Amino acid sequence: MTDNAQLLARQRRAMILEWLRQRGGVRVNELTRELGVSDMTIRRDLDALARQGLLDKVHGGAVPAGAPSSQEPGFEAKSSWQLSAKEAIARAAADLVRPGMAVGLGAGTTTHAVARELASVDGLTVVTNSLRIAEVFEQSGPGAGVGTTVLRTGGIRTPSDALVGPLADQAIRSLHVNVLFLGCHGISAEAGLTSPNLAEAETNRAFIGSARRVVVVADTTKWDAVGLATFATLDQVDVLVTDDGLSAERRTAAAERVGEVIVAESVN
Repeated sequence: MTDNAQLLARQRRAMILEWLRQRGGVRVNELTRELGVSDMTIRRDLDALARQGLLDKVHGGAVPAGAPSSQEPGFEAKSSWQLSAKEAIARAAADLVRPGMAVGLGAGTTTHAVARELASVDGLTVVTNSLRIAEVFEQSGPGAGVGTTVLRTGGIRTPSDALVGPLADQAIRSLHVNVLFLGCHGISAEAGLTSPNLAEAETNRAFIGSARRVVVVADTTKWDAVGLATFATLDQVDVLVTDDGLSAERRTAAAERVGEVIVAESVN
């Protein structure tokens, strides 16, 4: 790296820290636009600042150091993030389902995309703690799958329209599904799969205990983000379905812990 490049990196990182101080959080897509550099350049900057203890990386960006993410965006806010990646992931994930299966679907916008792909499959029994996902199957029009049964868990509603709490957990623990699809707020080798919501993390643990096969659907912006509560280690994941933005290094790290890694190609 040239001295000039090093100077530019120092300038960028100083600006990132100043914006972080002013705003209380920064997002990767905003930084790439404002600084006129690539996504990977910003992620390297955030990695470097995180190693220095100057910030903490979270889903899609960073927050001040020492502030674990307990902020949970609403469903509408998250639904517009990483659309092409979520759609590609959903198509690849849906290929793991066959007619007549019992399928668990945790709450989230990526699992919501999976639900849309599964709406045309016949004979499914769907167990979900997501009001939005239940609506996908209950409101399906022409071409919808025949004979689908939807079981909603009940529970307390979160900002992301998930149903959580003891009622949801008890319902899930009494059931068994062939395959479970879960999203996450963050994924890392150290922290595993995390959520900003303690109750939702517990409900996800119940789901994992009820599933024969656990499939995590997560785009690459989730990698190295850490939420407040861990609900699973990577070793508990049978399949990780992610998008083609995942670096070779992270792909290798995931493959060492996860049973199978499926990389879905995004269509631009």
